[in-house]
Amino acid sequence: MKQVTSVTVAQLADFDEIIDVRSPSEFREDHIPGAVNLPVLSDEERAHVGTVYKQASAFDAKKIGAAMVARNIATHIDQYFSNKPKNWRPLIYCWRGGGRSGAMAHILSQIGWRTGKLEGGYKTYRRTVLDDLEVLPAKFQYQVICGLTGSGKSRLLQAFEKQGAQVLDLEQLAAHRGSVLGNIPEISQPPQKLFDSSVWWKLRQFDPSRPIFIEAESKKVGNIRVPEALIQAMWQGQCIRIDISREQRIELLKEEYAHFLENPETLNRKLDFLTGIYGHDQISEWKKLAQNGQWDVLVLALLERHYDPSYTKSMLKHYPNYDHGIALHVTDISETGMNMLASKVLTLPG
Repeated sequence: MKQVTSVTVAQLADFDEIIDVRSPSEFREDHIPGAVNLPVLSDEERAHVGTVYKQASAFDAKKIGAAMVARNIATHIDQYFSNKPKNWRPLIYCWRGGGRSGAMAHILSQIGWRTGKLEGGYKTYRRTVLDDLEVLPAKFQYQVICGLTGSGKSRLLQAFEKQGAQVLDLEQLAAHRGSVLGNIPEISQPPQKLFDSSVWWKLRQFDPSRPIFIEAESKKVGNIRVPEALIQAMWQGQCIRIDISREQRIELLKEEYAHFLENPETLNRKLDFLTGIYGHDQISEWKKLAQNGQWDVLVLALLERHYDPSYTKSMLKHYPNYDHGIALHVTDISETGMNMLASKVLTLPG
């Protein structure tokens, strides 16, 4: 018979698997990256137990909840745990590290697995994430990829990652390209807490002796806020400036935003958000270009009028090392071209 071990967030890597026993809605809002959700109470069951607790008594709620928890744990043992080897080490957590995780951890330990239970549960984990995000970003050196919209910053970032560099892709983690037109079709942005967890998890894996390649971003990526300490650290980073022809920028943006070319109405609905800045006449003119399929004209107009001035102003304001960064001239926006460019940068001294 094995005892349940109480563990801290610092010991997460000591376990073979992390099991989140909270309800599915709690899990969707945020969870430890890589955790598996095996709820001991569903959302509906949790709500029912809470109602009994308020309207009847804690004793009645515990009786009902215990039966539900026991049935759900039995199901998980049959369907998920039955093929786990004897030396498998699970870590269990719930909201506060109390009853729900305690019940699951107790039964798994009685079976014979060396089971850990996260001390303080998710609440302690969340506090750790927020505290770490205030100090962790400053421990790294950043190579910040800068360039006007459509210059291939995200493609270059992906090329760096493929070649083994340390990459923090905030747009990928936020499921957004970072502008008013930047939402990704049929993909919702994650909750803020889950984004925080993803950034925290990535930073924990990185080696402080090696640089982190990251794309220059504003304080928000879509509806997601970038941790303030990370923004401040990025602003002090070294810049990699991408230079690319206007024609290639237009071509790249048409590739990246092909969903707008296929359905101009979705673009026009997005353009409405810019009415307060440019007025109805200008927005109507841009909508007409979209409806008529004059994409090169429209993309160029949006770049010259909207994107380029704001981006340039932001770069000069926030990045003191912008003018002293490495200048890269992009001639090939294909995956092969970006891989060659990334390889060239990674072989530069320093």
